[in-house]
Amino acid sequence: MIIKTETLILESLGNKINYMNITEDVKNFIKKTGIKEGACHVVSPHTTCSVIFEEFSFDTNYRGYEFLQQDLNELMDDLIKKCEVEGQYHHPGPKHIKAGLELFQKKFSPEAFTMLNTDAHLKSTLIGTSETFIVENGELQVGDVGSIYFIDWDQNRDRTRKCKIQVIGI
Repeated sequence: MIIKTETLILESLGNKINYMNITEDVKNFIKKTGIKEGACHVVSPHTTCSVIFEEFSFDTNYRGYEFLQQDLNELMDDLIKKCEVEGQYHHPGPKHIKAGLELFQKKFSPEAFTMLNTDAHLKSTLIGTSETFIVENGELQVGDVGSIYFIDWDQNRDRTRKCKIQVIGI
């Protein structure tokens, strides 16, 4: 049994939901591992990001969203309103902000624990943070138009994100 792990470094822009098609990155990593039969796990370690498997939609709107992405954005907006003001959601509460500032003040900026991004946390919880795929004959089994997207739901600022890929097999 072979286990190989890689970390993708992804850049997301503030002021919009970011969809990053990482399908080719995943396929290339599988080829690099030499694994022919097994499983591939694609995981976001971030609590405001998701990994999804969806059909590539050839059409895009004026903001650059594929039509299926825009449909998902509209569905999520109906379910979970964008966090615009303090108190709109229970999170983050004063204990969370205090703990964040005390535990991570050297690693993150103070505004990281006072940001209005509860909607991004809820969307990630609802959609999920990972997908698992079959590797067969050294190929990622996603069909002809299946694509893997890393989504950053947090629209508050530009971010550097990580996405973990792990392939397990023979």
